[in-house]
Amino acid sequence: MLRLPPLSLYVHIPWCVRKCPYCDFNSHEAGNGIAEEAYVNALKQDLDNDLPLAQGRKLTSIFIGGGTPSLFSPQAIGDILDYAERRIGFASDIEITLEANPGTFEQEKFRGFRAAGINRLSLGIQSFNNRHLQKLGRIHDRASAITAATSARDAGFDNFNLDLMHGLPDQSEAEAISDLSLAVELDPTHISWYQLTIEPNTVFYKQRPSLPDEDILDAIHQKGQELLEKFGYLQYEISAYARGNMLSRHNLNYWEFGDYLGIGAGAHGKITRLAQQDVLRTAKTRKPEDYLTRTTHYLASATTVPENELPLEFFMNALRLTEGVPVEYFAERTGLDISRISKPWGELLGKGLVSTAQHRLTTTPKGFLFLNDVLAALSEAA
Repeated sequence: MLRLPPLSLYVHIPWCVRKCPYCDFNSHEAGNGIAEEAYVNALKQDLDNDLPLAQGRKLTSIFIGGGTPSLFSPQAIGDILDYAERRIGFASDIEITLEANPGTFEQEKFRGFRAAGINRLSLGIQSFNNRHLQKLGRIHDRASAITAATSARDAGFDNFNLDLMHGLPDQSEAEAISDLSLAVELDPTHISWYQLTIEPNTVFYKQRPSLPDEDILDAIHQKGQELLEKFGYLQYEISAYARGNMLSRHNLNYWEFGDYLGIGAGAHGKITRLAQQDVLRTAKTRKPEDYLTRTTHYLASATTVPENELPLEFFMNALRLTEGVPVEYFAERTGLDISRISKPWGELLGKGLVSTAQHRLTTTPKGFLFLNDVLAALSEAA
C-alpha cells in the first residue's frame, strides 16, 4: 500500500552566462538579459497548477538549480520562496539550497540570498586549476573559487557544498588530488565529487577531449576516497560526502524515492498519488521562451510509472546510498509487496552483493562497486 513520502520542491532557472561544453542540463545563454519578473510570475502560476499534488504536505526541502540561479536577484529569489511558503507551507526545519557560481558578481549577492531565506549554498567550483577551468568553459578562476567559500561563510552560510569534478581533460592524478585537497582546506560541510562523463548533446560529445586513462582514474578515486575519509567526510552516496549530519536532505529525498514538485522550464517532478495508487512523473515545457509565453499551462507531459518499472526505479535511487533505505520503503513508496523482488534479491544475497542487515535494503561494499550488475539483476523483478 502506497504511503505519502516527504515532499520537496525543485525550481529550475534556465539561464547562464555561457553554456559549458560538458553540460547537458536545460541551460541557455542569457544573451541580452533575463526576463526575471516574467519568469517569477510564471513560476508562481506553475506552482499553483501543481498545488493539488502536494496533497496536504508541507515542503521539507527546496532546491533552486539551473542554469545559474545566482544570476537572479535576491529579491526575486525571496519572492519565489515567500510564495511557496504561503501556498504550500514549510516544515519548521526546511533546507533551502541555491546553486551559485563562484564569480565575484554572484558573491556580492550572498548576503542577500541568505536574507531572502536561502540556508544552504551549492557552489559550482568544478576545479581550482585555471587551465582546466578554461577547458571546461567556466567563467571564474582559481582565486574567485577560493574566495567564494570565504564569502559564503562571511554571508552567514554555515552549510554549503562545493561541487568538484575529476577525470578532466588531460588531468593528472596529482592535479585531481590537489583540487580535492584545496576543497577540503576550505572546510565546506559537504562536497560533491564526481567524475566527468561525456553526455550526448554536448560540445564535448561532438568534439571529444582527451581524458585520463582508466589507471589514472582508478588511482584518483582511491586516493580521493582516502583523503576525504581522513578529513571526516562521510561518503553517503556515490558522489556525495558530508561532515557530521550535514547530508543534502533534498538529494536524500530523491534517493529515498520521496516526492518532489518540479517547476520552471524543463523541470521534472515525481509524485505519489494516493487516490489513484500510482506514481506520476511530470515534465514542464523545456524552452524558456515557450515557458514564458504560456500563461496557464506549463505541463509538457505527465505519465504514470508502469508497475513493472517501479522496482528498478526505486533501486536505481535507493542503492546509490551507501546505507540503502529501510525495508518498508519498498512497499510504501512503490505500492508493491516486498515479495516482488525476493528471487533476484535472494540471488544477490547469495553472491554477497546485497544485504538486509539492520532491516535495510542495501548493497555490500562489494555490491556498491558493482552497482550496475546489481541493478541489472533487480530489473528482472518486473
